[in-house]
Amino acid sequence: MIANRKSSCPSKLNNLSFYSMSKKELKHSNRAYLLLGSNLGNSLLQLEKATRLISNEAGMLKRASSIYSTAAWGNNHQPDFLNQVLVIDTLLTAEKLMQTLLAIETKMGRIRTIKNEARTIDIDLLFYGKTVISSPSLTVPHPLIQERRFVLVPMNALSSGFIHPVFHKTIHQLLKECKDTLAVKKIQPS
Repeated sequence: MIANRKSSCPSKLNNLSFYSMSKKELKHSNRAYLLLGSNLGNSLLQLEKATRLISNEAGMLKRASSIYSTAAWGNNHQPDFLNQVLVIDTLLTAEKLMQTLLAIETKMGRIRTIKNEARTIDIDLLFYGKTVISSPSLTVPHPLIQERRFVLVPMNALSSGFIHPVFHKTIHQLLKECKDTLAVKKIQPS
């Protein structure tokens, strides 16, 4: 059974509440990579709040990348985004994890109206272990990872050798091949 309790964790993450898993549960958990993004309100606080909610409701936070600033991708007539990649261990299925992430977005005031618009929080499920899922409600790995520097740069900093299960290339290779030219600037170390 999963229980919520305080856990020690490096640097700025030590004030968060984390899921705690028994050794048996940890063996059956799945490693998920998430991308957080925000460009409305106090984006830094939005990322912190999302991280806290994810660690309380979705799984055990293992690592967090630095925070990066990037011009908006796909619709550049809006404020720059702050982005961060989180690594969690979760007992949730990929589908349940996605439902939980969408519920967190809603709880944080995200309203979906226009694609690529400004938002308080965006939480993408990038990878769910090495699992490949293609269903009407979920695609994993996220289908645009290889096209987005704002995903690849923080992902590369955390797991450069992670092999994309569809392209069979490391994150580092995908970053080197990425044609996206948007600058991705580290603003806060992990």
